[in-house]
Amino acid sequence: MKLVTRSQLGWPASAAPAQATTKGVKVHYEGTAVSTKLLTDHAACIAEWKAIRASHLANKVESYSDVAYNFAACPHGYLLEGRGIGKRTGANGNQTLNRAHYAVLGLVGSSGLVTPTDAMLGAIRDGIDLLRKHGAGPEIRGHRDGYATTCPGASLYAWVQKGAPRPGTTTPPTEDDVTLTVAQAKQLAELHDVLVPYAGWQYRGKDETTDAYAYLRGTNASVKALTMQIAAQTAAISKLAQLVGSGVNTQQVVDAVEKAIAEAVVKVDVDVTGVQNQES
Repeated sequence: MKLVTRSQLGWPASAAPAQATTKGVKVHYEGTAVSTKLLTDHAACIAEWKAIRASHLANKVESYSDVAYNFAACPHGYLLEGRGIGKRTGANGNQTLNRAHYAVLGLVGSSGLVTPTDAMLGAIRDGIDLLRKHGAGPEIRGHRDGYATTCPGASLYAWVQKGAPRPGTTTPPTEDDVTLTVAQAKQLAELHDVLVPYAGWQYRGKDETTDAYAYLRGTNASVKALTMQIAAQTAAISKLAQLVGSGVNTQQVVDAVEKAIAEAVVKVDVDVTGVQNQES
């Protein structure tokens, strides 16, 4: 980690309110034009960061006590200290929403320099990891999550949605970080609708109104069709487990589902004339 401290920036200790813990960290961008000069001149990055602080301190509407963010990250991979560790962010002005997350700013904007370098992403990740060691929870969000704004811009937000992986690696998502695609969510809902009825199934009904009986009729009342349906469910769950993340034990999920279905299926007899209920 390449940290530039407040002392190195010539700034006094931050006067921002203290806050020891948060739900996590939110990623931000400048939201205005940012010069591409920052890509080749690190002095320009320092000047940009100092200018941001100066503009915040001059803002009489929001009444900032310091630069709004805990840290910033420049294109050269430097983590620039702002409010620093254990300080409430001012990224939402004077709103109570500031209590939810610490804030790390990427020095990119809405025009000019809009795409973060890998070095910048690595520095943002440095800031997230540092804050996590000092009270930040597991959440990694974009400013737009929970606040009406385009921040942190398309490029940074796409990275955040991937779990903010360090460049060249993949960061396994935490439970809070996992976001299913529309297709995955639909598949999971379909599997839920099929499997949940079996969880507490006593199957004492005598007619076609029972959910289980209706479901088995949908398999054309044949062992072959039922077997194919179970195989399809198993394959779908296996694929879903692979897509959700490397932390999922695919075989464990498959085994558990097969066991649950098998325990339900043994309570019915199937023959060529249809499905017959068994008392249990």
